[in-house]
Amino acid sequence: MADVPTLVEQAREGRPRAVARLISLIEGDSPQLREVMAALAPLAGGAYVVGVTGSPGVGKSTSTSALVTAYRKAGKRVGVLAVDPSSPFSGGALLGDRVRMSEHASDPGVYIRSMATRGHLGGLAWAAPQAIRVLDAAGCEVVLVETVGVGQSEVEIAAQADTSVVMLAPGMGDGIQAAKAGILEIGDVYVVNKADRDGADATVRELGHMLGLGEARAPGDWRPPIVKTVAARGEGVDEVVEALEKHRAWMEERGVLAERRLRRAAGEVETIAVTALRARIGDLHGDRRLGALAERVLAGELDPYAAADELVEGVTSAG
Repeated sequence: MADVPTLVEQAREGRPRAVARLISLIEGDSPQLREVMAALAPLAGGAYVVGVTGSPGVGKSTSTSALVTAYRKAGKRVGVLAVDPSSPFSGGALLGDRVRMSEHASDPGVYIRSMATRGHLGGLAWAAPQAIRVLDAAGCEVVLVETVGVGQSEVEIAAQADTSVVMLAPGMGDGIQAAKAGILEIGDVYVVNKADRDGADATVRELGHMLGLGEARAPGDWRPPIVKTVAARGEGVDEVVEALEKHRAWMEERGVLAERRLRRAAGEVETIAVTALRARIGDLHGDRRLGALAERVLAGELDPYAAADELVEGVTSAG
């Protein structure tokens, strides 16, 4: 059994092994998870969480690495959480992010972690907020959360971040991809990376047009900027950081940041509660109550909704 108070104290001192151990307890759904969260609760809440998402191949990891460099130059401690929601076979996370961010490996002011969601109900929503809390408590002033997935995981990341960065690149059919994935609704800052390629300006125009379609923003509402970058050369990265800081200031001024964080906490509580209920219902699969209800539905004595109500009543009143 891990000595949780000692691990938490060492994490607060910024010791990488303690941070890694705490995140491993979260990933492994350890019996000590509740103890870990109780110890971290009063220590977290100061980090600015930035979600970085977009289709594979747009240069998310290179861009994240460039953002780390920019924030480190500003003297900030940075945590990077590279979440892989798409590894159902090994249950492990991809290591490509660590390879691309190897330049920061020896920097004590940077903590990089690849983690998998391991198929938990809620995917990203299960482990990411708790891992973010560990990095926050360890003194990271900025936490960058990058997902290597597409589709739903891209949308999910917005629920975990204070500010969401959606990345695109020219020549990848990203306009259609973005519209299909629904990520045009979640971005606070848009980045067109690999802007030295042909078609970059066209991508910016197309994106601007799509963002403008059906938009009904009131005066003073946030208008997501579109920033062009060549992350591999560090070009445009300072402009991205500037856009992030402007968004953060806008949110703080209007109370949006507090609202987002409250919504995030509510979502986390709901996910944990629903997971616990799902586990209880799972225990009922061999239970005669579920079988008896199924027989009554099949016989037409009970409709599925009434049966579900009865099942929920049984689950919530038991234990």
